[in-house]
Amino acid sequence: MGLILLVPVLAFLFLKSFGTNRYALPTYLPDHVDSTQVDGKWQRDTVFHQIGDFRLPAQSGREVSQAELADKGLYVASFFQTGNANYQRLNTQLMRVQEKFRREPRVRMASFSVDPTHDSVAVLSRYAEQFGAIAGKWFFLTGDEASLNKVAAQEFRLPLIDGSTSGSLNSQQVFLVDKDRRVRGIYNGTSEKEINRLMTEIEVLLYTYDHE
Repeated sequence: MGLILLVPVLAFLFLKSFGTNRYALPTYLPDHVDSTQVDGKWQRDTVFHQIGDFRLPAQSGREVSQAELADKGLYVASFFQTGNANYQRLNTQLMRVQEKFRREPRVRMASFSVDPTHDSVAVLSRYAEQFGAIAGKWFFLTGDEASLNKVAAQEFRLPLIDGSTSGSLNSQQVFLVDKDRRVRGIYNGTSEKEINRLMTEIEVLLYTYDHE
């Protein structure tokens, strides 16, 4: 019982220390390095990739854009294929994320299908029901193959197994994208420990938003 009571106290101190020390989550997916001259000295600065705009149909049939996902705060992105052995484990872990932040409007979730031939809007609606996706919180997204390829390969830098079709994508990675459309965390979506880290880092990012 003592340990259970201690956990929220430790979490509070953990987050408070981030604020005190101005801790910032790392940024992933570097694009290039710029050189600028400051006070006569050259300084190198890494420029990180920003996820490009997209607009894809969700399980409701309504199109969802990148702006809708990111502008309120952040979103958790993942890619799924129903025939993949990790499909159930991945979405089961994501259910934990949804439950943790169900009352936090700044946190949204986007699961991109990599099998658009099979995953119609009607099929996505069944997936959403199966995993208890809350309307307006967790979006299952599909679209044409070219659009999904662009999101997976060009925006999230995921390799396609045969180099051509999104249905050949095999990834269990989960991404944390901030309001500036930059990737701030990458996780193994089938690992309970990694998803625990994701949820902690979501809280850290929200804390930094509150104290900007």
